[in-house]
Amino acid sequence: MRHLVWDWNGTLLDDLDLVVTATNASLASMGGPSITLDEHRRDFCRPLTAYYSNVLGRPITTDEFANLDRAFHDAYRAGLPECRLAIDALTAIGSWSGSQSLLSMFFHHELVPVVARHGLVEHLRRVDGLRDPVGGGSKAPHLRAHLEALSVAGEECVLIGDSVDDAEAAAAVGARIVLYAGGITEASRLRATGLPVATTLIEAVTLAAA
Repeated sequence: MRHLVWDWNGTLLDDLDLVVTATNASLASMGGPSITLDEHRRDFCRPLTAYYSNVLGRPITTDEFANLDRAFHDAYRAGLPECRLAIDALTAIGSWSGSQSLLSMFFHHELVPVVARHGLVEHLRRVDGLRDPVGGGSKAPHLRAHLEALSVAGEECVLIGDSVDDAEAAAAVGARIVLYAGGITEASRLRATGLPVATTLIEAVTLAAA
């Protein structure tokens, strides 16, 4: 594999605690329950409307999701400056011999300066985030557009990500994937996919290169 696509949130960026805090802020805005970190790792899924509907115990409308998403990102932005990279992120990036890029479902105009602040831009051919005003859907179409912009075929790349949605996106474009158990999804759910699962990013790169 000559190209590696990194996921950002929960993978390179160690923001799981902040994601749970922001999720609780969004749920509180609608009188919903408070969730624990373990509950979030057990239940998180995309589309996000399905996740919120499950936690709230009822279907949610488009307007309700927009409000939940807004409350989430307001709380997330407040804590983002305190987030750091995963402890082995830089070592893992440095150990990959091919080209690399980054694809996140965080808003593009906010993502790029954060990635630059962490000193990663020089390692990456391309950085892409969400360009829509509201997200929450599958990563697959965004991954397809990301690879097209790079002129990289799905069969020529491998992803490292922390969610089942990352695995589904990789499958949709014919790419390989290594799942990282240190992020948003509990390890048992990742292993249930039958795909390679790593407990560190360094191990993930080793598996990706194999």
